Amino acid sequence: MKFLQKLGKSLLLPVCCLPLCGILMGIGYWLCPVSMQGGELTGVGPAIGLFLVKAGGALIDHIALLFAVGIGVGMSDDQNGTAALTALVSWLIVTSLLQADFVKTVLPSVADRPIALLAFEKIQNPFIGILTGLIGAFCYNRFKNTNLPEWLAFFSRRRSTVIVSGVVSLLAAAVLFFLWPVLFGALVALGQWIAGLGPVGAGIYAFLNRLLIPFGLHHALNNVFWFDTIGLGDLTHFWAGHTSADVSWSLGIYMSGFFPCMMFGVPGAALGMIRSARPSRRKYAAGILLSAALCSFVCGITEPFEFAFLFVAPALYVVYSLLYGVFAFAAALVGFRAGFSFSGGITDLLFSASLPAAAKTWLILPLGVAAFAVFYLVFRCLISKFHLPTPGNEPEEAAPADAPAAAPAAAPATGVDVPAILAGLGGPENIASLDHCATRLRVELKDRNLLNEAALKAAGAKGVVKLGKTGVQVIIGLKVQAVADALKNLLTP
Repeated sequence: MKFLQKLGKSLLLPVCCLPLCGILMGIGYWLCPVSMQGGELTGVGPAIGLFLVKAGGALIDHIALLFAVGIGVGMSDDQNGTAALTALVSWLIVTSLLQADFVKTVLPSVADRPIALLAFEKIQNPFIGILTGLIGAFCYNRFKNTNLPEWLAFFSRRRSTVIVSGVVSLLAAAVLFFLWPVLFGALVALGQWIAGLGPVGAGIYAFLNRLLIPFGLHHALNNVFWFDTIGLGDLTHFWAGHTSADVSWSLGIYMSGFFPCMMFGVPGAALGMIRSARPSRRKYAAGILLSAALCSFVCGITEPFEFAFLFVAPALYVVYSLLYGVFAFAAALVGFRAGFSFSGGITDLLFSASLPAAAKTWLILPLGVAAFAVFYLVFRCLISKFHLPTPGNEPEEAAPADAPAAAPAAAPATGVDVPAILAGLGGPENIASLDHCATRLRVELKDRNLLNEAALKAAGAKGVVKLGKTGVQVIIGLKVQAVADALKNLLTP
């Protein structure tokens, strides 16, 4: 669990890029509908819109690379920039060696295996980004202090991590050369089976689509249902102006169910999280979740919301994915049909409503009200009942009752006396490791008998939590990163 918590924290940095993406693309699509529907670009407004769409697309199109770099830094022991470079090396090697054209050069027979070829064409996905980020962070943490013989001294310590990352990435690419097509092909086979189940299949697909997003493996299913991989192509036929009479299924069935969930369900779930947050932390939770809900409503970008709780409450994410399945089934059953070229936000809904395959688009209102209510109640009840550590409801925020109401302004920038914090932890020699989360210092001590809780509170800490035999968490607040940086400076020889 500690690993997953650190991974979730590491994803915050790349995820912070996504709200900007949503804002740019939402405004851009509104100014330039031809960027979605095709047509001639005329006028200043559409030109500006297309400019914004392209800028936002630069982020969402490279989110896997942002994951690699962000995780490389976030999972490293000291968040040094070298870890980002190490992760980038891993990403470049793995994605280059598994790029479809290169694979066909090494193994020409892959061109005769459509699913395997498609797997390598989709190699730049979030799953590979996370994997290469972890490779970079592991190599950095393991070898950053390694000293080489004098004649290789230039490549010692941090510089050696880049070389090691390259070697490990070669091995990883060799394994993925055989493993990735198998995994990808299994998902495609599953998609073909689901396609024969009608509305039930639409619900199963929506559930699996959400469930696989953290690993980037939803691309395999998307290619089965949205594009003409096995003769379906729900998205391509919809935007080509076809109707259900032109195909062998109810056109739009594999896109429609996302609209009530993304436009109304996510805002409802976000409100449930905010209402479940501790009173003192509701503004913090609202700051994270309201912008994420707006991104989802406008243009269907759900990652800022999903990654806010995915790794700290994975069971809740499974339930969240199930709700998508329920509403996709309901939308398919009642005949609501809409399509998207980007995602299931109001922008795509408005632009797709005029296409021939669109049907009963007014049903978004009752479906949306139901989705808002169900998502809100489910999130509110589950978070409250099981005390799930969603934003604003993290256990670390439960400061002890005797914590001081306000920290003394010993240091103007943070309100915390950093040297006194270090002394309260037993001094530099007693620190085995030091990290931080959103609001607290996470410290492993060599001898916890040297811990002085009274001194820590007097120095500005809002509370102290002991974990295990050597762990201690010092509750600081939202300025914890500045305090952690100052402590690391004191610990640096």
